[in-house]
Amino acid sequence: MRDILKEVLSWSSQGTHFAVATVVATWNSSPRPIGAAMAVTEYGEVVGSVSGGCVEGAVYDVAQQVLKGGWPQMVTYGVSDDDAFAIGLTCGGTIQLYVQALDAASFEYLQVLADGLTSNQPVAVATVVATAGDLGGRLVITPNLTYGSLGRDHLDQVIIEDAREMLATGRTGLLHVGSEGQQQLEDLSVFVESYAPAPKMIVFGATDFAAAMAHIGKFLGYHVTVCDARAVFATRKRFPDVDEVVVAWPHKYLEQVEVDERTVLCVLTHDPKFEVPLLTLALRTKAGYVGAMGSRRTHRDRLQRLREMGMSEQELARLSAPIGLDLGARTPEETAVSIAAEIIARTCGGTGRPLTSTNAPIHGKQ
Repeated sequence: MRDILKEVLSWSSQGTHFAVATVVATWNSSPRPIGAAMAVTEYGEVVGSVSGGCVEGAVYDVAQQVLKGGWPQMVTYGVSDDDAFAIGLTCGGTIQLYVQALDAASFEYLQVLADGLTSNQPVAVATVVATAGDLGGRLVITPNLTYGSLGRDHLDQVIIEDAREMLATGRTGLLHVGSEGQQQLEDLSVFVESYAPAPKMIVFGATDFAAAMAHIGKFLGYHVTVCDARAVFATRKRFPDVDEVVVAWPHKYLEQVEVDERTVLCVLTHDPKFEVPLLTLALRTKAGYVGAMGSRRTHRDRLQRLREMGMSEQELARLSAPIGLDLGARTPEETAVSIAAEIIARTCGGTGRPLTSTNAPIHGKQ
């Protein structure tokens, strides 16, 4: 919903009826992740995508049926057959979608969701998508408040607790719940869409390489901060697209920042007086990725300095340095691509090898 929220809000404010198809489960290789959404208005306007073009035509027809009948539908699409015009996924995967009609009346807390997304605050939406009873019960959940109901108080309590755990880590997916709120009985399925704040990327060192890295970080959806102790270099003019430009000693700034498993730390300072105290702290945080720029010789010297600071071999093993994948990069932009590729591989469980040399699924973990 995040990608189509602007259009959906506009339709809702105008009183336009529309249906939203959301990917709630995938198997094997799938072109779009769980949570991908496509919306269709009563007038035939379409935004979003659920398969990159493979089944959008069929989903459009289902959305029109839902708009006319008002009843939600769960639909599944697998691999297409030998007929080039058959409906299905050419990638060999399978996706399951929940298609529901929405408007201002049926989703009265849509604005709560919108407010959370626009203010970069965590919010989740839990929707009953499979049950012997009524479909479509909905909860909007924040870390401290809830809005709406799934129809039964005991069920609300179970889902609220689990949804907040999912929201804390940014996970989206199905919960299978028993009729009395007991897990794993599968009497009913609830789809939880987690809209966690954008993960942090902090780029240390206000260099040309940092500018390229910050640009690609924004493109990948990170909340990007550039930090450097030198005010003459760390300016908004040099980094117009980032979320924050901070003038401070890097390790002093990092001490003040909340770092979680989704945080990316890119150390591009090229100066031991900045990077040694910074890395001493960074490698002891929960950050999911810590990388540092420099030649192999520079890195050997860096490791020695860090060992002298009391860093253990286990802590040092978390450091990606020299930073990035071996792409033969030379320019700042090429280097940023190599760093981004390593971050994606680390985050999604990829090997970093050419796909032609692997047999694993093309799309990584979600």
